[in-house]
Amino acid sequence: MFKKLIRIVRRFTPPPNPLPSMGGGVALLLALLLVTSATAQAPARVNDAAIMAARPAATLSAYGFFRDAGAREPSARVTPYDLNTALYSDGALKFRYVYIPAGAQAQYNRDGVFEFPVGTVLIKTFAFADDMRAPTEGVRLLETRLLIRRASGWVALPYVWNEAQTEARYSPIGADLPVSFTNEDGQGIALDWVVPNVNQCSGCHARNGEVEPIGPSARNLNRDFAYVDDETNQLGYWNRNDILDALPASMGPRVPNAYDAGAPLADRARAYLDVNCAHCHNPEGPAHTSGLDLSWSQDDPSRWGVLKRPVAAGRGSAGFEFSIEPGHPDRSILLHRMASTDPGVMMPELGRTLVDERGVALIQEWIAGMEADGSSQ
Repeated sequence: MFKKLIRIVRRFTPPPNPLPSMGGGVALLLALLLVTSATAQAPARVNDAAIMAARPAATLSAYGFFRDAGAREPSARVTPYDLNTALYSDGALKFRYVYIPAGAQAQYNRDGVFEFPVGTVLIKTFAFADDMRAPTEGVRLLETRLLIRRASGWVALPYVWNEAQTEARYSPIGADLPVSFTNEDGQGIALDWVVPNVNQCSGCHARNGEVEPIGPSARNLNRDFAYVDDETNQLGYWNRNDILDALPASMGPRVPNAYDAGAPLADRARAYLDVNCAHCHNPEGPAHTSGLDLSWSQDDPSRWGVLKRPVAAGRGSAGFEFSIEPGHPDRSILLHRMASTDPGVMMPELGRTLVDERGVALIQEWIAGMEADGSSQ
């Protein structure tokens, strides 16, 4: 054992010996410290074997995505990102990362989610601050969801954080977590956060019956992000760091932040519906039978629901005639369902327990100012 240790030390000790005046024991001790220091400072590596294993790892830390126990310091090739407009999830904070194995790249897609290579992992942690007006203080992590790209397709794995905030454990049955916080308006909120089970994830992440990501598309990633060393466009950063292949000079399409008052109202409303509703309401989604297509690329107002009668009238329609009645948000089924928390009425039906008040106000303003043909005034 001691001889093996000496061989390791000699391997890391540069010749000739820079400390010839020191005794052998002192030099050996210093060399050992140098080895320990080099090991501690080496970039953490992701465990690709755990990612590709048939059985999910029992703990989030087993994958090696983060250097720290609190999952805030990403390992090498684990890249943080953000979206122009994000899915509403009861106002939760979200920390997003993508991991693509060395030697592989995502393929650029102008209109949809990028084509990610086998071994890719999309990592999203949900959290609340004690007071959401100070979102960096008193943050409690609730769950981390992994979307892993296998040769057979994407798989979704939920991990639930412990009370000590030191580890998240795989929970295929999901979980119910009581949460209380002060929201951005200073109101006290208490809710039961529902961690979906492995089967429920497909309720939103389904396209043609297969699980797929929702957020990472060119139009939603085309924005600046404050990285550790620089603030720059995410798509350009991905391309320069071999995460993304060939990129158009224009960076491609871009949707606005839905709450940016400086952007056109119609674009903000469409961006909101695109990320919050279109993953189901598109010709290949779970809600395709509704006849609605709320995708950003859809340019026919009748497919958004303008003067479109519901396929099946029921409690969800509230007796209204049209999904969207221009000029009349109070008579529009789409807005009625957005503003409900009744499980038999509310839309989206998964992923929220509260009403997105800002989203409702945005769509209300959009419909109120809409011309009869669906165009904006």
